[in-house]
Amino acid sequence: MSTESFAANQAVEVYAKGVRAWFPDEEEGWVSASLKSNKVTGDKVRLVFTDDNTGEERVFESTLDAIEKNNGSTLPPLRNPPKMEYTDDLTNLSYLNEPAVLNTIRTRYMQHLIYTYSGIVLIAVNPFDRVALYDADIVQQYSGKRRGELEPHLFAIAEDAYRCMVRERSNQTIVVSGESGAGKTVSAKYIMRYFATADDQEISLKKNKSEGTMTEVEEQILATNPIMEAFGNAKTSRNDNSSRFGKYIEIQFDKGINIIGAKIRTYLLERSRLVFQPEIERNYHIFYQLCAGIPSKEKKNFELGDYSSFNYLNQSGEGEIPGVDDAEEFEVTQKALSTVGLSVDLQWKIFRVLAALLHIGNINITGRGDAMVSEEDASLSTASRLLGISKTEFRKWIVRKQIITRSEKIVTNLSPTQAHVVKDSVAKYIYASLFDWLVAVVNESLSCSDEESVENFIGVLDIYGFEHFKKNSFEQFCINYANEKLQQQFNQHVFKLEQEEYMREKINWTFIEFSDNQKCIEMIEGKLGILSLLDEESRLPAGTDQGFCQKLYNNFTKPDYKNYFKKPRFSEAAFTVCHYAHDVQYESENFLEKNKDSVPDEHLQLLQSSEFKFLDEVLSKSAEDVPTPKDSKRKSMISRKPTLGYIFKNSLISLMDTIGETNVHYIRCIKPNEAKVAWEFEAPMVLAQLRACGVLETIRISCLGYPSRWTFEEFADRYYALVPSSYWDPKANPDVRVLCQAILDKCITETDKYQMGETKIFFRAGQLAYLEKLRTDRFDECATVLQKNIRRFIYRQRYIRTQHIILGLQCLVRMRLAKNELHQLQKEKAALLIQTQFRRFSARKEYLVKMDLILKLQREIRARNGRNEFRNLRENTAATKIQKHVRGMLARKWYKDQINHIVLVQSCIRRSLAKKDLGKLRMEAKSANHFKEVSYKLENKVVELTQTVTTLKGEKKGLNEKITHLEYQIQHMAETQAKMEKKAKKFEEKLRESSVPQSDYLALQKKVETFKSKHELALEKVTTLNEELTTARKQLEVEKESSQNLQKSFENMKKQGESHTVNNKEVVDLKAQIIALKTQLAKAMHTSSRQSSLPLSKSSGNRALSPGNNKRHPMHIDSNEIDDTNTRVTRRNSVLTHRKTRRNSSAEVTGNVPKSSIDQIRLAEELGGGKNPRPTSVGQYNTIAGGKSGHLDRISDNPEEEINSILRQEESLQEEVLEGLIKSLKAPLPNNTNPLSEKEVFFPSHLINMCVSDMWRIGYNRESENMLFSVMDTTQKLCLSYSGEGAIVPCAFWLSNVHELLSLVVISENRIEEDMQKRGHSIGWHEFEKLTQTIKFEMQCLEDNIFHIWMKEIKKCYSRMVIPAVIESQSLPGFITNDSGRFFNKLLLGNIGPSHSMDDLLGFLNKLYRVMKGYFIEQSIITQVLNELLKMTEGTNITRIEEWCKSHEVPEGTLQLEHLMQATKLLQFKKASLEDIENIYDVCWILSPTQIQKLISQYHVADYENPIRPEILRAVAARVVSGDKSDVLLLDSVFIEDTTVPYEIPGPRDVTTELYLPAWLEQMHLKRIRRLALLESALNDKKIPVATSNDVITEEPSETIASS
Repeated sequence: MSTESFAANQAVEVYAKGVRAWFPDEEEGWVSASLKSNKVTGDKVRLVFTDDNTGEERVFESTLDAIEKNNGSTLPPLRNPPKMEYTDDLTNLSYLNEPAVLNTIRTRYMQHLIYTYSGIVLIAVNPFDRVALYDADIVQQYSGKRRGELEPHLFAIAEDAYRCMVRERSNQTIVVSGESGAGKTVSAKYIMRYFATADDQEISLKKNKSEGTMTEVEEQILATNPIMEAFGNAKTSRNDNSSRFGKYIEIQFDKGINIIGAKIRTYLLERSRLVFQPEIERNYHIFYQLCAGIPSKEKKNFELGDYSSFNYLNQSGEGEIPGVDDAEEFEVTQKALSTVGLSVDLQWKIFRVLAALLHIGNINITGRGDAMVSEEDASLSTASRLLGISKTEFRKWIVRKQIITRSEKIVTNLSPTQAHVVKDSVAKYIYASLFDWLVAVVNESLSCSDEESVENFIGVLDIYGFEHFKKNSFEQFCINYANEKLQQQFNQHVFKLEQEEYMREKINWTFIEFSDNQKCIEMIEGKLGILSLLDEESRLPAGTDQGFCQKLYNNFTKPDYKNYFKKPRFSEAAFTVCHYAHDVQYESENFLEKNKDSVPDEHLQLLQSSEFKFLDEVLSKSAEDVPTPKDSKRKSMISRKPTLGYIFKNSLISLMDTIGETNVHYIRCIKPNEAKVAWEFEAPMVLAQLRACGVLETIRISCLGYPSRWTFEEFADRYYALVPSSYWDPKANPDVRVLCQAILDKCITETDKYQMGETKIFFRAGQLAYLEKLRTDRFDECATVLQKNIRRFIYRQRYIRTQHIILGLQCLVRMRLAKNELHQLQKEKAALLIQTQFRRFSARKEYLVKMDLILKLQREIRARNGRNEFRNLRENTAATKIQKHVRGMLARKWYKDQINHIVLVQSCIRRSLAKKDLGKLRMEAKSANHFKEVSYKLENKVVELTQTVTTLKGEKKGLNEKITHLEYQIQHMAETQAKMEKKAKKFEEKLRESSVPQSDYLALQKKVETFKSKHELALEKVTTLNEELTTARKQLEVEKESSQNLQKSFENMKKQGESHTVNNKEVVDLKAQIIALKTQLAKAMHTSSRQSSLPLSKSSGNRALSPGNNKRHPMHIDSNEIDDTNTRVTRRNSVLTHRKTRRNSSAEVTGNVPKSSIDQIRLAEELGGGKNPRPTSVGQYNTIAGGKSGHLDRISDNPEEEINSILRQEESLQEEVLEGLIKSLKAPLPNNTNPLSEKEVFFPSHLINMCVSDMWRIGYNRESENMLFSVMDTTQKLCLSYSGEGAIVPCAFWLSNVHELLSLVVISENRIEEDMQKRGHSIGWHEFEKLTQTIKFEMQCLEDNIFHIWMKEIKKCYSRMVIPAVIESQSLPGFITNDSGRFFNKLLLGNIGPSHSMDDLLGFLNKLYRVMKGYFIEQSIITQVLNELLKMTEGTNITRIEEWCKSHEVPEGTLQLEHLMQATKLLQFKKASLEDIENIYDVCWILSPTQIQKLISQYHVADYENPIRPEILRAVAARVVSGDKSDVLLLDSVFIEDTTVPYEIPGPRDVTTELYLPAWLEQMHLKRIRRLALLESALNDKKIPVATSNDVITEEPSETIASS
């Protein structure tokens, strides 16, 4: 086999199965296909590919000889790896070919990346949309950065030009080229803005800009953009803001690299656009801005209207640009004109000329053969007035012309067509002169006055791109001629410099031919070129467009020009020029007229003689700037005025000379589609532009040559590891060139794949990728050896360092914590001091206000209460009298009936008994026993009398005290009466004064009446007290008399005792016997009482042992139980004593009280038998384990008064509540096996409500308010004191209790309101309602604060657990997390597992859920808490969390995980086809298109996965709609310090008051209040006096027995 066939075989073998290559396509330009089979049969080669999009089969057939002959260029171009298709520089592609370049640009464009480098050229694709790439922060970001450090950007090109100017001190030029609509104007505008706003910190002489400010020169440079756009840009079919002229802006710098001036050069303004516009196009912007934004005064003066009323503006039917407000743009233009130094008066002169041009277009020319203009034509009059010229002369020379001969002047009429041409030529001449004058004025304002201070400049060339329309005229010819010159300069700068570098490096190189367009340029601008022939025909008096075409045919139909000039087949008035980009056919119609651009001399003289001085200045200034032709031998052939083609050619040659003297930078703008649709990419159109701008030619040259080049030092530094160390040992001082040669000899066997120059090594395409592979393999081997030896050392050192670091960190952390704690304590102390002073001030202020109000209210309320009390007493007295008489009557009737029956029985029985006793009495009367009994009775009588005397003395003392109190009240009332009389006198005196207004008089009169009524009430009360005092005195006298009678009877008894005295010995014996009998009686009574009490206590004690089964609602006593108790007492005591039975509340309590210490011990043993005894209610029994009831068991005669007395002890009661119920209270822990009851959870709130309700009942509003605020403040401080997991249980406990207390307050408020409504008065209700509203608001705030404190601590705990549990502890086999971001943690902790697992996380959620359920927290709060936590969950292992939410009936929680679940599904789904993308969008419905695009673009494929295809990425990017506010990238942040959803206070609970009190609480006041409340409730429910074990029930003989 020959060497050639071997090379061809090697090229074909590259195409292995699965390799992807490109095939040409008419619609897409190039399409990708994958190799299916590779068959080589003899000399024939057959490659079968499958289209990646359609699946169509594509076959390549050739021979080895053909492949070898073309060096493999006919083979399908290979496609780059997916990782290389996103590169920002086309020269970095592994396979540098035309489809690869197109695909890379398209892929980046679909990713909304519009800039791409291609060597020294920046390719910019127009997005046709607003992009955030030109903000001020981006300008400063690119300032000072080298090209390649950041993403491709036109700011990078501008910065590169700026750095070259600074470094090399040479002038720079930035050439912005491209088709119309490709974005050249906008790019040039942003480049100038960059130079004006970028701040260079590296230049010491450069003046630093302050924030957001620019120098005056820089502002003026930027102001030229809106001016030039208004006067020189227009809407075309390809671009809404197309530049209809070319401009070259020089930005001048001084030695300090500061902008000191600028200069603008313009080229070929499209004059014809003023008088004619094709369809859907517009005239220059300034005319529409003038019509829309001119003020009414000037509008009336200039006689302007809507744009549609002017012929020069309404031809195309398109007058508005979508999204552009011409009125606002007019203001911008005026502001820019002012910025560059044009006064307002001068601006309105410019606008006056523009208005005159619009009226010239409306001049109506009529006539058939000869043109005619009416003298009364309004537009003619307005135009003449505005221009300051004669109306008659202007009208005359529009319709006539003058021919001057040697002997005479001949005036002839013009046809209507000729008249229109003359009229339009005048308008075009004036506008072109105005445009040139405006540019000259701007240059005078911008350019530096001292040219010597200009050190360098940067030029920005914004010139029209290559144009090819259906009908091409003189303007398109000049534009394409300019592009030919620019393309030639680009060829010289890029292509020839490439080959010259090869020559400088002295490598073996053969010059490659490229498409040089010098021949085409010579055909246009040569001595006998197209422009010269056009000028020659234009100078002839009888020259025509047809004659011009004929000259072209005669000169350029030769074989030398066959590749550059063609004659159309079907037209004799057109010619075709073969430009570098495309063949363009030009219509010669009006070529001569446009080239001459002449105005009749009569019109010139008329305009120059204008009374409007500004117009004369504009025309003379424009005439000065026109260059004159050079002297020629044929002076007779040269006209007085140069042609437009001559002017353009000279200016273009001058421009090319300027560019040639500068360092050039290129920006190639690409128009992606014809319809100007945002982010739409038409591949064939872009491909044609890439070919036209020379980018693909650069790639072709690079592929044929050596596209990659490295210096010896760079190459040796990167690839030295590919050879043994003996070559690069520093001790041997190796030669770099020898080292490079050794590397190449070892790695690249084919010497034609590289060339070694003088300073660089040049490589063929694809060689660096091979070297990189070898380098990577070598480093992998070395790394493996190093790793296994270094890891042991690293981990040992890490362990040693960890110990020291931990100790150091602990010291630092503890010191920091101590400082923070000290700072916090200082803050708290200061806050408490401030609060104390502020509350004192507020309380005192509030106290003074309330005291005045209360004093007024008390007087009214006491008077009303006194009347009500008197009325109630009178009614009660009357009822009592009625009841007394009725009961007396019934009792007497029943008594008489019983007596009649009993007396009959007794008389019979007593008679028989008396007979029997009579004998005994007679016997006993004779014995000493009779005297003993008499003595015993006398002693008893003496004791009773002594007790009676003592009782009477106590009553006497109480009456004396009552009398003293009544006298004090009378005295106080008298003083009050005297004060009231004094006030009444004062008010009467004030009323007599006439100075008081009527309203004040009426108010005072009402006060007088009020005081009078109070005075009467006080008098009545004094009278009542006097009567009571009189009654008390009478009772005292009666008591004194009874006391005297008792004293007398006592003395008589004493005398009788003395008379019955016997001898002393018998008396002593009798007394001893009496004492012995008393002792025996006491023992017997004590034994009987113990035996009767033991069974009762045992049974009651057994019931009290099971509080869980004996559920009882406080404040509600079973009526049956009371009835049974009353029945037992009634049966046991058939006859009650005459004393009043004491009211006792122990009907419920004492029945369950153990009567002996044995029962108490048994109870204690049974209660202590369990491991975790439940708190026992005092309501079940009073004492435990032998405790004594003491004060608690005492039954009060008046429980209400005792409750009031306890409540008056405000400080002790408040201290007991705060210490016992809040500070030292340990919350009961929830338990699933033995759940808590509601009363065991809510007893603090119910006990507090008990105290507050009693305070409200007796009117202690201020005391209740103080207590509640102290409770709320203590509760909040208690919750704030907890942190971490220790805050979960107590905060939840108090959150539920606070809400329970709020519900109880609402119920109490409603109950008090109902009571007041029933009583029929509402005095004081408004103040009470205000108090309750304040309390409810503060309690709601407290509940909200506790909730946020609680949520903050829960979130802290959850945030510490969620990342290790959900992400780091993944249970999927074969997957590990990359924890490179936690190097510091690894350094401290070593290689250990995650700190928390998923089981820990679920355990935490279970504990939280159990606590919330155990403390009866509302379901809405539970849902909100879990939703807040689940919003913080992030990771991929969330299935167990989702299952937990479903099992705990929290469906809303899964919605918080929906973003995470769908993102996980997106990463798991296939992304191989467009159908897969549709499925992703259907499944991931909650993710926005931007989020999906970000996830897919950032997705890194694994080694076993296929890369995502570019068309998939394009499809994803196409769904992103710019400007859609709902399409967001980032989710709302979840802050630990706050909740995402505000906390909503649940509604009040439907609760029942429970007075449950755990036995282990030693709060005496609370226990006593609770018992008294139960007693009072029982007495209110049953109005029956109940006898208890504490009452003494005695049986006395009846009256009948006593009488007998």
